[in-house]
This record gives sequence, structure tokens and C-alpha cells, in this order.
Amino acid sequence: MEKNKIVYLYAEIMSYNVAIFREYVQNHNAEVHVVCWDIQKKTPYKPPQIKNVFYYGKSDFNSKTLVEFVKSLNPVIIVTSGWMDKFYINACKKLRELRVPILAVSDTQYYGTIRQRLGIYYFKFFYKSAFTHLWVAGPLQFEYAKRLGFKNNEIIFNFLSADLSIFSAFYDKTINLKKNNYPHQFLFVGRFAPEKGLNVLLDAWNAIEDKKDWKLKVLGNGPLKEQLQNHDDIKVIDFVQPEEFENIIKQSGCLLLPSIKEPWALVLHEFSAAGLPIIASNVCGSIPYFLINGYNGFVFENKNFNDLKQKMEKVIQLSDSELFSMGVNSNRLGQRITPEIVAFNSLSVVK
Repeated sequence: MEKNKIVYLYAEIMSYNVAIFREYVQNHNAEVHVVCWDIQKKTPYKPPQIKNVFYYGKSDFNSKTLVEFVKSLNPVIIVTSGWMDKFYINACKKLRELRVPILAVSDTQYYGTIRQRLGIYYFKFFYKSAFTHLWVAGPLQFEYAKRLGFKNNEIIFNFLSADLSIFSAFYDKTINLKKNNYPHQFLFVGRFAPEKGLNVLLDAWNAIEDKKDWKLKVLGNGPLKEQLQNHDDIKVIDFVQPEEFENIIKQSGCLLLPSIKEPWALVLHEFSAAGLPIIASNVCGSIPYFLINGYNGFVFENKNFNDLKQKMEKVIQLSDSELFSMGVNSNRLGQRITPEIVAFNSLSVVK
């Protein structure tokens, strides 16, 4: 049987993308061809080799050869990483003649700023004709999609999923260890930058008078790294590959997500699936799926360090059995979106 060809014109490829590619191949008789940006990071994610998944560097093509290449594949669907890359947009406009679904992905919420409203008019005039559908992360992105001019039947949900083969497996390996010896450690994972709310976190952490035996570990890199390293009671470690998270999850009792702006926050999905209670600011776009206040963690008011402090103190005061139960609840919520659902949603528009 001839395989269904799926083409991705994408930016950076991460482990959660690979989980979707694997789903296409294993359960949809697909062959996935991925054109992506050339790797420039010092510690890049290196996707594993999977049968019937093929990677190409964007720099290997010019505007003409990219279109010719995609046409030669005769794909059933094309997925592109939004409209950040004009090279891909121009290709998609020319590929419309294939009469196959062309999906742009978006995790952007509607904020109503002047810049965003002007951008909507610009998008409608210059970019919208390149795509047949907008594939959004969740309900908070739906309003933005509508304002961009997409009809209800042109909007697809759930383009992002954690790689549950990794993070749910971490839960299975670590949850029983925590039952009798729950770790008293807060964990932050992300870029060390002001928009991630690290200054709010530092203010909250410093304001907690009785930390008991709780520690704080921050995992990532960025411009605030030196500032974090000046705190003796905060352990700073560099980014690691997703597969290396097991020991970190084993040692951690609560994830902190203090972002000032966070359209989606895939990390919330990843660590809910891994079974961590979560404290997150109310701007995180994935909260409606993966965080229920009091059930598997707490939501605090964005930029309000005192509110974050109070929520961290709540966690500190909880018994180990209560924290363990919250972790179990997190894992349950982490199954609300899966790579299987993501793949089915995208292919639902294929005739």
C-alpha cells in the first residue's frame, strides 16, 4: 500500500514534534518529510532516526527547488510553523495549487494590543491566502484564529503534545519512589529571562521565612544565569536532553512556572504527565487542560510575587501524602492531549 506523504515546513524540531511524526508513521501509514531550520544552538536537540521520517535542511533549497520538491512528493497534507518564515509562506502560496490542506500552527493568544490588531490586518492581506487551516494549541488561541479570518471549520485544535512516551514513563519510574520519601524541592525549567518571571520567583523565594527543608532548583540558560548563580540557596543547572530528566523529576516535588507571558507552556504538560504538582501564573495558555487549582497545584496572579509566595508556602505546608496525591492527579490531567490526538486532529481535514 502506498504511504501517505506528510510534509512539514518547520522551524526548530523538538522531541514533541518527533512524537507526532512517530504517531503518523506507526498508525497512519505515513511517510514524513521534514524541512527545518539549520541547527545553530550550542546544545541542540538531536532527533532520533525513525524509519520513514526524513529530515532536510532549509538551506538545501531555494524558493523554486523547495516547491518542486514538495510537489514531487504529492503530499496529503502540509504543515508549516505559522507565518514567521516568509520563505515558507511564499512556498505555501505556490503549493495551494496542489489542493491539499496546508496547516499553519499557532500557540498565540489574542491580547488585543495595537500591535497585534495591526498584525491581524497585515496577516489577512499578505499571508492568509497561503493556508487552508489554522492549527491552534487550545481554546485560548481560538479567538485569535477567528480574528485572523479563519472560519470554525478551518480551525483545528491541539497541535502541541508532550512526548508522553518519555514523560509518562518518568512518572511510572519515579512515582513509587516518592510515595514513602517525597522530595522537598521546587523546580523551574525554562529560559533564564525576565519574561519567564524569574525575578518574581526570586522575590517570592526570598520572602518565604520558613522554607522548612525545601530547596529550589532552576534548569535552563539565559541572560539571568549569573544573577541566579549569586544565590547560595538556589541550585542552577544547564539544559539537558528530555531523556535525561528522570533524575531531576525523581528529586523534584513541585514545578514552578512564573511566566509573565506564556502563550501555551508545553512544560506544564510535560511535567503534569511526569506527575509533579504545579504552581503556575494565570497567563499560561495550557492551564485549562493541565492545571486545576487545588487538585494538582495552584494558580497565582501574574507578576504578583506575594501571591506566588503564598502558593509556595501552601505547598510547603502540605503533607507528603497530599503532595503525592497531587502528583497522581497531575499525571491524570497530563493524558488530556496525546500525540495520538494531535495526529488524528491534523489528518481530520484530509479528504
